[in-house]
Amino acid sequence: MRMRIGESLIRVDAHAKVTGQAKFTGDLLPRDCLYAAIVHADCANGRVLSIDGSAAEKVPGFVQLVTSFDVPDTRFPTAGHPWSVEKAHQDIADRPLLTKRVRLYGDYVAAVIGETRLAAKKAAALVKVEYETYPPLLTAREALGATPLHEEFPDNLIAHSRIRLGMSYDEAKASEPEALEFVKRYDTQIVQHCHLEPAQSLAYMEGERIVVVSSTQIPHIIRRIVSQALDMPMGRIRVIKPCIGGGFGNKQDALVEPLAAYLTTRVGGRPVFLELSREETFTDTRVRHPMSFDVKALVRRDGTLLARKVEGWSAQGGYASHGHSVVANSASAIKQLYRDALGLECDVRTVYTTTPVAGAMRAYGIPQADFLTESLSDDIALVLGMDPIEFRMKNKVEAGYVDPHSGITFHSYGLEACIEKGRAAFDWDKKRIAYSNQQGPIRRGVGMAMFIYKTGVHPISLETAGARVTLNQDGSVMVQMGATEIGQGADTVFTQMAAQVLGISPHKVHLVSTQDTDIAPYDSGAYASRQTYVSGGALKRACEMLKEKIIGYAREILGDVALDLRDDGVVEADTGVRKLTLEELALEAQYSLRRSEHLTAEYTNNCKDNTFSSGVGFVEVEVDIPLCKVKVLRILNVHDSGVLINPQLAAAQVHGGMSMGMGYGLSEELLLDQSGRPLNGNLLDYKLPTAMDHPDLETDFVELVDPTGPFGNKALGEPPAIPPAPAIRNAVLHATGVAVDSLPLSPQKLYEHFVRAGLIREGEEHV
Repeated sequence: MRMRIGESLIRVDAHAKVTGQAKFTGDLLPRDCLYAAIVHADCANGRVLSIDGSAAEKVPGFVQLVTSFDVPDTRFPTAGHPWSVEKAHQDIADRPLLTKRVRLYGDYVAAVIGETRLAAKKAAALVKVEYETYPPLLTAREALGATPLHEEFPDNLIAHSRIRLGMSYDEAKASEPEALEFVKRYDTQIVQHCHLEPAQSLAYMEGERIVVVSSTQIPHIIRRIVSQALDMPMGRIRVIKPCIGGGFGNKQDALVEPLAAYLTTRVGGRPVFLELSREETFTDTRVRHPMSFDVKALVRRDGTLLARKVEGWSAQGGYASHGHSVVANSASAIKQLYRDALGLECDVRTVYTTTPVAGAMRAYGIPQADFLTESLSDDIALVLGMDPIEFRMKNKVEAGYVDPHSGITFHSYGLEACIEKGRAAFDWDKKRIAYSNQQGPIRRGVGMAMFIYKTGVHPISLETAGARVTLNQDGSVMVQMGATEIGQGADTVFTQMAAQVLGISPHKVHLVSTQDTDIAPYDSGAYASRQTYVSGGALKRACEMLKEKIIGYAREILGDVALDLRDDGVVEADTGVRKLTLEELALEAQYSLRRSEHLTAEYTNNCKDNTFSSGVGFVEVEVDIPLCKVKVLRILNVHDSGVLINPQLAAAQVHGGMSMGMGYGLSEELLLDQSGRPLNGNLLDYKLPTAMDHPDLETDFVELVDPTGPFGNKALGEPPAIPPAPAIRNAVLHATGVAVDSLPLSPQKLYEHFVRAGLIREGEEHV
C-alpha cells in the first residue's frame, strides 16, 4: 500500500469512529464521578443580590453549592489565541469563574455538584437568586455609550480600528465628480455552531495536579487558561483531549474547563463532570458575531471601483472572548479582495452587548465581510447593467497581491482560474440571459461570490507547532502531534505526509490521535486553516530529520554510499535496490551492542510564512414568490487551495462548509426577545438545513503549487463556508430584482421585501 500525497487514503480514524471504539470525553467518566450543573442568570443585564440554596440542599444526592460569592476574584481570558509575553497583545481578561455582575441571559452565577447528573440538575433548578436588573443592550449601536458592562470599558467599546489606503473618500469623491455613488447597509445575524457533541469537561486531581479531560480544539491553550483562572502554576495542570464531536471554532475557546477544574478542588479532587445541554450550548458557549456595515462606494460608469468607505459594528456579547480580532479580520477581507483605484476607508468597532458571547466560528469574520463585498458588487453591477463576473474581473486583486499592512502575499494565484472554471461549469452566461426579465410566481436566478482567505495567523500572531517522530522496532513509525483532529481529517493527512517523506506505507504510520499536554508536543490548535500548513511543516521537517538519522545509521552498516528510503526499506539512491528493510535497521539500531541509538526526531516549526487561498461559489435558485421560499437547485464551489493532500477529504471539507454557508444564507438565526432571552435555542426551532434542503454539493479545484506550503498546500478548512450565503442572495436578486441586505433570507424577511417591491400584496392569501 503506497498511497501518499495527492491520493484519497481512507480516513485513518474511520473504523474506530463507525464501530464506536473511538473514545470521547463522555466515554471516559470514572466510576466515582460527580456531576455539576450551572445555575444561570434569568436576566440579561443585572447584579446578583443574594443566592439561596436551602431548597437545593434537600435534594437527595446533593453534594455542594458553589456561588459567585464563594469563588476567587480572578479574571481570565478565554480566547484560543497564542499567548503573548507583551501585555498589549494579550487577550482581555474579563471572565470570572462565576459572576455577581450579570452580562447576558444565562450567565454563570452558581454551580451545584451532585452525586448524579439528575441530582445536580434538580438542585440547580431550586436555587433562588435575587437580582437587580438593568435594561438589556441588544445591538452594538445601542450599547455603544450606554451604561458599561465592564468598568474598564466605560463606553462598552472594546476596540476601534482603522484602515486608510490612498485618498480619503471625500477626496476621491471630489476628484471624480461624474462617478456614481452607492450607499448601502448590510447586516448579518447571530448563528450557533451546532456541533453534535456539546461542550463538556471532566476534571479530577492527581496529588496536587489537576487533570482536565475536554472536548476542545486547543488543549495546550486550555492548559494555560486554566492555570490563569485558578492562579495555579501551569506545571500543575494537565489537559487531555480525546476524540471530539465537532467544534467549528466554538471549542477554540475555554468554555467549561476552568469551572470544572475549580469544582474538583472543592470536593477534594474527586472527578467532576460538567456537560452543557443543547439549550445551554446555544446560549452559554459562543456564537458568530452579528455585524452591521454602512458602506459608501464610488464607481465609474465603466465599472472601475474608485473608493469605498465602510463603518462596521460588531456585537461582542457579554464577555470579550476573541474580541476585536474577528471584525478586524473582516476589515482585512474588505481591503484584500478588491482594488480601490483611489482609496479605502474602513472603521470597525467591537462593542460589549448583553447577548450571547461571540467568538471564533468557521472563517473568523470573513463570511460577514464577504456578504458585504459580494452583495455590494452585484448591487453595483445591476445599476451599471454589467455582468457581475465582469465587474469582479475588472476590480479583483491581481496575482502577487501583497497586503500593505501585514505583508501577506498571494504566492500562488488561482482566483481568476477558479472564476472561469466555475463560469463554464455553471453555464453562467446563458443562464444570466435566460433568467433575465422573468414574470410569474416561480422564478430562477444564478448568483456568485468570490473570496480570498489567509493560511494561519502569522504575522498578526505567533505561529508555532511541534511534531515528534520515532522509529519503532518493527520498522513502523510513531507520530505525535500537538495538532488536533476535530473531524476535519488532520490525522489522515498527517499520516500521508509522514509516509511520503519516510518512504513507507501509510499503514506503518501510527499516529497518536489524542493529545495530552504532558506528552504531546506543543501546538496552538485547530483553527485558522493552519494545521496542514503550519503543523504539516513541523511534521515534514521532523520526518526529514528522522530520515537523515536512519540513513546515517544505515551508512555505518553499509558503508559510505548514497542511500534513500523507499518502499519500507533502505535502498541505493541511484538503482532503488533494497539493502535493508526498515525493520532490520530498527532492530539493529535499538539493540546493537556496538552502538545503540533510539532513532527519533522532534521539530518546532515557528512558521514565518503565510499565503492566500481563494475561490468562488456559484448558486442557482428557484424562488417561489407567493410562498416567499428559496430552493437551491444547484451549488458549486471552486477552490484554489494549493496541492490537495487527500482529494476525497478536501471535497468533504468543501461539502461541509457549503452546507454551513447555505444555513447561514437561508434559515439560521438565533433569535432573542426584547429582554435578551433566546427564543429558539434548540435544534427544533433553530432551523438548520436538512438533507431535504440540499441539492448535490458540487466541488472543483484549481491545484497550483504554493511555494510556502510544506507540500505546496494552503488553507482549505474554513473557506468553503464563505461564499454560499452571498451567492444565494445574489441569485435571488437575479431572479426577482429584489436586494435583500441582511441575513438570513427567511420566508418572513422575503415576504416583507416582496411586499415593498410590489411582487405580492400584504395580507393576501398565497397558499
